[in-house]
Amino acid sequence: MVITVKQVVQVRLLPTPEQASALLATLHACNAAASWLSEQVHADQVLRKFNVQKRFYAQLRERFGLAAQPAIRVIGKTVDAYTTLRANLKAGNYGPPGSDRRRTVEDTPIVFRPQAGQPFDARCLSWQLGGTGRKGTVSIWTTAGRRKDVRIVGNPAHLALLHSRSIGETDLLHRDGAWLLHAVVDTPEKPQREPANGFLGVDLGIVNIATTSDGDRFSGSRLTRYRKRQQRIRKRLQAKKTSSARRLLKKRRRKEARFAADVNHQISKSIVAEAERTGRGIAVEELTGIRARVRLRKPQRATLHSWAFAQLGQFLTYKAQQAGVVMVQVDPAYTSQTCHACGHVDKRNRRSQAVFHCGRCDLVGHADHNAALNIAARGVRRWGEVMRPHAVPILAAS
Repeated sequence: MVITVKQVVQVRLLPTPEQASALLATLHACNAAASWLSEQVHADQVLRKFNVQKRFYAQLRERFGLAAQPAIRVIGKTVDAYTTLRANLKAGNYGPPGSDRRRTVEDTPIVFRPQAGQPFDARCLSWQLGGTGRKGTVSIWTTAGRRKDVRIVGNPAHLALLHSRSIGETDLLHRDGAWLLHAVVDTPEKPQREPANGFLGVDLGIVNIATTSDGDRFSGSRLTRYRKRQQRIRKRLQAKKTSSARRLLKKRRRKEARFAADVNHQISKSIVAEAERTGRGIAVEELTGIRARVRLRKPQRATLHSWAFAQLGQFLTYKAQQAGVVMVQVDPAYTSQTCHACGHVDKRNRRSQAVFHCGRCDLVGHADHNAALNIAARGVRRWGEVMRPHAVPILAAS
């Protein structure tokens, strides 16, 4: 049995003005339909896809002029949005039960932006990929009829992947004036190699974005400087309140996110490559609730909440899968207060952000490196728990 993993491949559409107009009208119609359906779902509390489709499918098609399959995709998108909302409510991401913020979220139906992404499948979007070069076309359903021969361009490696794999759901997006397709492909997962040489521990933070148990530190100072510079530029442009300033703000609005994603890609690539080279697995802290666990002074909170911890974790996960490197998540409790040499736990061991000084064995070292060593050790124990066969209890004879 071949195990596959989902991989998202991005290509760019180059529509003619007439094709672009049809695509834009399609996004508007689909998202207007999704917002209307959201109101009905929220009012009636009908949240199962089967029940939603049974009650509202015909109305969606008649009211918004959708074809059969796009109407199904609108229903799926809306139901998935409420599934995500319920998961966030259950996790407490909108505050405790009874709080004003949580009550507002619970009482307000989800609204979809006019140009929000719309999923398509093989019945309403087909690909014509000529060889493994950079060019090709797609045929896509729109509210103005089928639009054929819409040109696409992209990274040659990405187009080769689309050419050699079965393509699943594809999202159409209109972002910063560009038309994009995000296609999901199934790629065979590389067999995981046994981490014969242990685990490479990775401690995540703000001052140092990632620190490994080998002592390698990926500093966050460059990113912090970049964020502060972008903040100053935004503040200056917002103060001008002119049309040109607003246009420039709109043009730059994703610049910081792209830069942060590039940093995350570089860090995750380097960590996975080192683990693969040395025959180790990767151990990281459980990322769930990381913002709630960390306590920072007020000036540092914006930096904490703007950093994409989950994105770095996702990049590490899929790159490790592609390389066949084992990756485990471990309990983060007291990793920064525990001496990796003698196991002594005391919050006073962490003398400062950078300095760890054990009060028992007098070990002195970098605090993040010490935490990464603890994470690596916990990774070994965690892997043993995963691989340990279920023991059958032997009852002593009475």
